[in-house]
Amino acid sequence: MNKTAYFSVSVRQFLFGVGIIAAALLVMGVPSSAQAATLNRQLEIGMSGSDVTALQTFLAQDNTIYPQGLVTGYFGPLTQSAVSNFQSRNGIDTVGRVGPITLAALNIQMDNGSVGFDKSAPMIGPLNVNFTNTTVAINWTTNENASAILYYSTSPLSMSEAGPNTGVTISGSSLLVHTDLRSSHSASLTGLQPNTTYFYVVYVRDGAGNESITWPSTFRTNQ
Repeated sequence: MNKTAYFSVSVRQFLFGVGIIAAALLVMGVPSSAQAATLNRQLEIGMSGSDVTALQTFLAQDNTIYPQGLVTGYFGPLTQSAVSNFQSRNGIDTVGRVGPITLAALNIQMDNGSVGFDKSAPMIGPLNVNFTNTTVAINWTTNENASAILYYSTSPLSMSEAGPNTGVTISGSSLLVHTDLRSSHSASLTGLQPNTTYFYVVYVRDGAGNESITWPSTFRTNQ
């Protein structure tokens, strides 16, 4: 079931599709003791590996999400059901696979601040945010060359996540930072409202199509 967006734009893969979860969801559905692990790729039924083991270990900490609690390293129907439960708990479309947005939610709850993907996907460094009453400049680096988009809104941002070959639906406004591939990124916004909280996320994509996103953050312009 798709969430209702405040105002949504369908973004297909060629537009570097990515989505955003409301920042308030950060406190929802966190099992009692997070594991310090990093998931580095999208996961779905039929896959196996140490990252699937880490996923299962994390989900098994909450028996309302993963009542069977099996840690096998294989992504089968039980893991798919557990992922759907995690998505439902966190306000994400219950598609039963770990796409970019679910990956971001998992990694932040597993005590990681950045999200990346396998096969040399770009890893996003710390964001440097400088703002005035009507402007903001956000700078960051990636460990490989990538294009970049900044998404932002004065309201909590929402999204829906689908399969690997379909676009995602996001809310808010977007700024195409650059389409060429580079490792140093700078996004600037002007005409912002003074004394206003803005929600934002940055998204990067390398030349091979691997993508990374940051967890939603906020800044508040000066008066």
